[in-house]
Amino acid sequence: MTPGVADQTHLPSLFAGNGSETSPWVSRWLLCVALLVVAMVAVGGATRLTDSGLSITEWKPLLGAIPPLSAADWANAFSKYKTIPEYKLVNDGMSLAAFKAIYWWEWAHRFLGRFIGIAYGLPLLGFWLAGKIPNQLKLPLAVVLLLGGLQGFVGWYMVQSGLTERVDVSHYRLAMHLGLAFVILGGLVWLALMARPFDSLVRLQSVATSARRLAVIMVALVFCQVILGAFVAGTKAGMTYNTWPLMDGQFVPDGLWSKSPWYLNVVENLAMIQFNHRMMAYLLVGLAVVQAFTIARRTENGRAIASAWWLAAAMVAQAGLGIWTLLAVDGAIPIGLGVTHQTAAAIIFAVAIWHLHAVWLSARQ
Repeated sequence: MTPGVADQTHLPSLFAGNGSETSPWVSRWLLCVALLVVAMVAVGGATRLTDSGLSITEWKPLLGAIPPLSAADWANAFSKYKTIPEYKLVNDGMSLAAFKAIYWWEWAHRFLGRFIGIAYGLPLLGFWLAGKIPNQLKLPLAVVLLLGGLQGFVGWYMVQSGLTERVDVSHYRLAMHLGLAFVILGGLVWLALMARPFDSLVRLQSVATSARRLAVIMVALVFCQVILGAFVAGTKAGMTYNTWPLMDGQFVPDGLWSKSPWYLNVVENLAMIQFNHRMMAYLLVGLAVVQAFTIARRTENGRAIASAWWLAAAMVAQAGLGIWTLLAVDGAIPIGLGVTHQTAAAIIFAVAIWHLHAVWLSARQ
């Protein structure tokens, strides 16, 4: 075997298998569903930024797909919204037209979730019955299906937190909901890459062990950054310290440890929440740039090099977008920038998974 080239007999078991079992359409289907999840993240961001998430006060997994169709239906939906704290304390006197505007955002978010379930479940059944799914992919694909069902429940669990005593949802439950969406997205992208025809997975030059480890670390850190971003969004920490690179005139602002016990500062102190989000962004940009330069110098693995550079470029662009969004705050987060920032996070996570897959193929020689 040529040194530094992966041979199919030495590929990790997750990638080994009979390529003839897999239709290229399986990979394409999974990538399409992944794109739908990215769209779901974008619509979810818009729903949050327009304060639309509590406009539907009931969870009806099936009948909820049908929106109000008559004046009486709209009046009934509006009357239910008027019973929750958000209406009484924030939107008292809201017109029916204004209510419809926020209702449609939440309905679209839920409808897209149902559509993704169908777009995933029905083809999965068809490919499974047609024998187009390799045995090693069956369990992971079934797990993703279960996670999709769980996500619907978690979404409602999040909404419930804002229906009785709060005027918004719990940022802990928001982080759980967004985090699960990214787990599903990562699983879809990884499985789509695994499902490609087998002959496209061989003859990749080895990547250093340190680079493979860093690829794993970056996926984990991007996920952590997503959770930190959910905390920023859920606590509205982005509305404070709207300067850069300093916060209140300091790189490390006062009051980071003002809450007691100390660990509450990480999840409830607005200064700490925004500070952590900033620091994680700097760390990710630095690691991604180092990874790209290192892989480009030490290997000729085209996939690893391309994915590393794309990841580094995406990290830099996302950091710039985050700064722009922060500086553009004027009483509210600009919806366009906020949605773009959240959507870009989903794209970056997908690219990080792609990069991990590219370097992981060379894990065994």
